[in-house]
Amino acid sequence: MKTYGKDLLGRLRHSRRWVAAQFAGTLLLILIGIAWTRLPEKHVWQVLLSLLVPLVVAISVLELEAGTMRSLASDDGKRVKLVWGAMTLLVWIAVAWLTWALLDWCDSRIPQWAGYLNSQAPAHWRAKFLTYQHLSLWMTAIEWALRWIVVPAKVIPYAMASAQWGLRLPWRRVIRLLWNWRWWPAVVVAALLSVWLPGRLFASVPTGTVSAQIWRVTLKLTATYLLAVGSWVLLLAWAAVLFGRQQPPAEKEITEVPALVGPPDKDQQASVKLPLPEGS
Repeated sequence: MKTYGKDLLGRLRHSRRWVAAQFAGTLLLILIGIAWTRLPEKHVWQVLLSLLVPLVVAISVLELEAGTMRSLASDDGKRVKLVWGAMTLLVWIAVAWLTWALLDWCDSRIPQWAGYLNSQAPAHWRAKFLTYQHLSLWMTAIEWALRWIVVPAKVIPYAMASAQWGLRLPWRRVIRLLWNWRWWPAVVVAALLSVWLPGRLFASVPTGTVSAQIWRVTLKLTATYLLAVGSWVLLLAWAAVLFGRQQPPAEKEITEVPALVGPPDKDQQASVKLPLPEGS
């Protein structure tokens, strides 16, 4: 039985073309998106192009993510067509977007809630422990964890299953993955590497010459991109490993089985077909 690490590396090696497409294709789509914002709209064909480019980019992103998820699966995820698996990802993108919209609403009200809780706390708690700064910091940390850890950890397994099975999801397998203790630490590490660490890279005040600052920003952007895409690919591969390590109950097939009746005879053998169970 392969270890988890060997299984992970094996899936990445098997899906190396899709993994490479994640790094190269994502960058290309980002550049296309930036170029789209610079498109003029003086002529009809330019207006049509400005409407077509976002549609092409969106379809390409869905195909790229669904194809990567399917390639990392144990059976290449060929239960439904790629286009159908890609379109079903829109459901989970909508779920994540609605959840983020709710978290944005909560984020804008953190100062108000922190001030209210601070005013309602006892005097000795309000002065030392439940200060406005502490409450605001704790609420911000909780909101960050919900946004970058809890929501992705919940949505990604469903999205991966949807890319492979369409809307006929194996709910039990997804729930077993969500309860697997190996899944959550991986999401925490991915969030720290792809979100928290890049934020720390850009937290320092720029110093030095203009040329030096440009080089630093370029290196930071490159590191941020590699960390984000690398964490995303590794997280998808890890989810595929945990999916593949599950042991779903095998389907039992009942067929007619010839059976011998009586002692064997060299000239003749009596045989009869066992009847199938009722209701089969």
